[in-house]
Amino acid sequence: MDAPSAEEFDRPGHAPSAIFVENLTKWYGPRQALKGLSFSIAPGEVVGLLGPNGSGKTTTLRILTGYLRPTSGKALVGGVDALEDPAGLRAQIGYVPEDIPLYNNMRVAEFLSFMAQLKGLAPAAAARAVDEVSERLELGSFLKVLIGKLSRGYRQRVALAQALVSDPRVLVMDEPTNGLDPQQIISTRELVRSLAGVKTVLIATHILAEMQKMADRVMILLEGKLLADHALTQGGPTRRIRLSVAGVPEQVQALLARVAGVRSVECEAGGQDGAATYVVEAEPRAEELAARLAGAVVGHGFALAELADVSTDLEQIFLSLTRRQPEAPL
Repeated sequence: MDAPSAEEFDRPGHAPSAIFVENLTKWYGPRQALKGLSFSIAPGEVVGLLGPNGSGKTTTLRILTGYLRPTSGKALVGGVDALEDPAGLRAQIGYVPEDIPLYNNMRVAEFLSFMAQLKGLAPAAAARAVDEVSERLELGSFLKVLIGKLSRGYRQRVALAQALVSDPRVLVMDEPTNGLDPQQIISTRELVRSLAGVKTVLIATHILAEMQKMADRVMILLEGKLLADHALTQGGPTRRIRLSVAGVPEQVQALLARVAGVRSVECEAGGQDGAATYVVEAEPRAEELAARLAGAVVGHGFALAELADVSTDLEQIFLSLTRRQPEAPL
C-alpha cells in the first residue's frame, strides 16, 4: 500500500502520526545503512530508537531532521515530507545531535536568541522564548556566560534549550546522556518525561537502562533493519515479581493489588491456609516496588516465604535479538 501523501496525512479518518516512515533506505556508496525501515510515532509519545553503534540510528535521525536525503522511501513529520519540504520539516522539529553544535565564543543568551531568530521568531518573540526555555532548563544564572566556559552538563542543557526555543512539535535527540554525570542524567530523564503527552520525542541511544526509564516504547534497530517494537508502559517488557506468601489467598491478592505501581495480581497456586504463589505485574518504571510489596505483606501479618523479580527486561530482549554475527561488509 502506498504511503499517504502530505495532503492526506491529517485527513479525517486517517490515524494521526507525528512521525511516519515507510520503506526508508539509505546507501553510502556500496554500504546500505538503512534497509526498508518503516515505523510510525503518535503525537505525545516518547519513543526510543535502540541499537548498537553502526545500526543506523543517527542516519535515521538525520533523515527525519532534513540533514540527510534518503536513497528511497518516505519520511513525514507532522505531515511534512522530509524530501519535498525540508524547510517546513525543520519548523516542526527541535534537534539535539550527538556532537553538540555550539559556538564557544558566544554567550548563552546570545546563542539562544540567535537560534530562535534563525528558526523564524521575531526579535521580541525570540527574547520571550529565551526567557521561558532558560527558566525551564535552569539556565537563568548562566545566560551571560560564554558557552566555552560551561561544563559538559550545562552545554547539554544549552543544546536542549536551542532545540526547544522555537516550541517545536517534535523533539529528536541523539545519545542525549553521553558524557553526563549521574545527576545530569537524572535531570535529562526528568525533562524528557515532563514532555510526554506535550511533545513527541524520539531518542536514539544504546543505553538500555536509561531507555527503560524515559520511553513509552522502544524500537530496536540492527544493521539498518527494525527488529522489534516494544511498548514499555502497555504490554511488552514489564515488571513481573513472583511472591510466595502464607495467608488467605483472597486477602493477600487484594493487598498486593493495592500497592502503588501494581497493574495486576495473579494467584498461581496455593490453599486456604498454606503458602500460595502470586505473580505481580507492575509499571516498568515503578521504583522500589519489591520493597513496597514485601513491606505490605509483612506489615499486614502475612508470612513472606519468597520474593523474586522475574521480569523480561529490555536488556534480555535486546541481547536475544542482536546476538548474531553482523553481515559481511558490502
